Amino acid sequence: MLTIGELASYAGVTVRAVRHYHAKGLLPEPERDHSGYRRYDAGAVIELIKIRTLAEAGVPLARVRELLRAGEEEFAAAISDIDRRLRAEIRERRRHRERIARLTAGDSLALPAEVVEFLDRLRALGVDERIVRVERDGWIPLAAHSPERVAEWMARKREQVADRQLIDLYLTLGQALDPADDDSQPVESRLVESRLVELADKLAAYLTRMADERGEDYVGDVDVAPPFAKLMDTLAFDTVPPARRLTELLKERGWTGWTKLERVDPAQGEAGTRR
Repeated sequence: MLTIGELASYAGVTVRAVRHYHAKGLLPEPERDHSGYRRYDAGAVIELIKIRTLAEAGVPLARVRELLRAGEEEFAAAISDIDRRLRAEIRERRRHRERIARLTAGDSLALPAEVVEFLDRLRALGVDERIVRVERDGWIPLAAHSPERVAEWMARKREQVADRQLIDLYLTLGQALDPADDDSQPVESRLVESRLVELADKLAAYLTRMADERGEDYVGDVDVAPPFAKLMDTLAFDTVPPARRLTELLKERGWTGWTKLERVDPAQGEAGTRR
């Protein structure tokens, strides 16, 4: 015969747990010896192990009580159901672990591999990390919105970054992000306007050349609704505030938009800017 301490030890629980199961009516109270101590037999060990196993599997104690009283067939069916639920939970937890592990992978968390390669290529070319971040943040919703077009767009991007002129544009924008030496002024007023004007001139010339050589679809073929494009534009402007001023300068030079570029009449762009 076993004492309550021995029973708890053999079943892998605490004495307090044994008493709790007694109180809940899961484990019958044994007879006491002449000294008034509880004494348990081997059957109590088996019952206690069943209770512990079911409880650890997340089965509510009320359901544990039902199962302990069930017949063999009902008990087996219930255990099969519990096993299926646990397997589903394990699969879900494995997916969570994979997602958590991917957090350390940075860009690859929410982007296709070809986009990650493109971003790494920009970094290798010396593009400012803030601009890379704008590209990344733009590609996350874009890839989610139109995953079937990512390969097509990426093929075009790889072709474009092979053009040294475009890389120079990226680098010029990076220079425009650096404030002047006067730290007493707001950031917006410390940005070097002349660099943005220079960049707007170069970018407008590049876009016009690409549109003339490849067609305007090559420049602005981003198949998203205007509200979605506006949302992505705002995301870019929030990350790199000079981009907003750059779009104003571009409009004066015949191009409007950021996510979705379109040709406009430069005269209209100038009038819109003055207003």
